[in-house]
Amino acid sequence: MKLFQTSGPALFMYSVIALGVITSIICFSLYYGGYNESGAILWTGVTAFTITYHFWVRIILGNVSKLFRKHINYKQWWFKERKFEKGLYKFLKVKLWKGKALTYNPEQFDLKENSLEKIVNTMTKSEVDHWINEAISISTMFFGLIWGKAWIFVLTAIAAMIFDSQFIIIQRYNRPRIVKILEREQRKSNKEKETMKK
Repeated sequence: MKLFQTSGPALFMYSVIALGVITSIICFSLYYGGYNESGAILWTGVTAFTITYHFWVRIILGNVSKLFRKHINYKQWWFKERKFEKGLYKFLKVKLWKGKALTYNPEQFDLKENSLEKIVNTMTKSEVDHWINEAISISTMFFGLIWGKAWIFVLTAIAAMIFDSQFIIIQRYNRPRIVKILEREQRKSNKEKETMKK
């Protein structure tokens, strides 16, 4: 199981995690150690801790999800395109911004390295990961029970959920188009095999 990736977005995530860990340790040590009980110190630490939590748990669960990914494929009901989706994606102008989103593991979507079927199934697995991330985002609301000011954690959870939603949308926007190409190639291949048998 490969835990660490070396893409630009992945290295950015690791850097943010490292900075968050250092910042939260320093701030919590100062505040809870009684050296500086300023609210600014506490909330700088809480913010750094929350950001670190968002990134680190996503990486961990993204790797844990690989244990059941073999049971996921694009033909399953959940991954079928719904009637309302085309209109929604047109309204959101997904075509204009989808290519600008960060990709944690871009080589998995490289047509030179992977078959169309593998890419389509990777897209479904990526979508599952981002649905898991939505749950991770909601879980940060419980930090309000520790530090109070629950509204802050509600807002950051919503922001994180919106952030992950873009990746779910991109996968669901792109996948039907790739599936059409894949199915066309499969039909062509089947016809060629039938011709050869005659």
